[in-house]
Amino acid sequence: MDLFELIARGEGEELEFKQKTTHPHRISRTLVSLANTRGGLVLVGVDDAGRVIGVRDAEEELFVLREAAQHYIEPPLTSLRFEELEEEGRTVLIVTVPESRNKPHRAQVAPDDWRGYVRVRDASVQTSGLTEKLLERQQPESRFEKLPLNKQELAVLDYLKTHPRITLAQFMKLVNFGKRRAFQTLIKLVLHGYIRHHDKEKEPYYTL
Repeated sequence: MDLFELIARGEGEELEFKQKTTHPHRISRTLVSLANTRGGLVLVGVDDAGRVIGVRDAEEELFVLREAAQHYIEPPLTSLRFEELEEEGRTVLIVTVPESRNKPHRAQVAPDDWRGYVRVRDASVQTSGLTEKLLERQQPESRFEKLPLNKQELAVLDYLKTHPRITLAQFMKLVNFGKRRAFQTLIKLVLHGYIRHHDKEKEPYYTL
């Protein structure tokens, strides 16, 4: 795996840079958000600007990562893979987080406080109850069941090719559906992996 090619991609939905892991509480959010979404990589020893700083003690970093995966994430993440790379005398850890078959996972962010996260672009975003219900049904294999789409469902995808997001109200107007039918259509598209549901802002919205 070429480190500099990875860094050149920049942080995004499936790639996160971390100077160091500091505490299991903090890294657990990132691990959960990747496992709950499409999986990805964490480069430990790379700063936000993409500079290779290296880690001071790879064993200590691995200990924190394993602690986070086993004790600060529920259910625990058991399939992380770790690789150490040496670049110009500096060690970078590449943590591979597969997309989970056991969603949703939650991270312990404080004693007795467990929260779900998903990955939206390059951020770990806290989930709501509805997103977690969707995640339960959105295991990796279900994404391959592509459905024949009707005219209204295709209209959502066409709209999202030229607009960054769509809300329920915008979709109702677009296809002239009532609220319940419009919502069911959008949720069906989410469950089959065509679009994504985001609900951390005042009004939930959907993206490709």
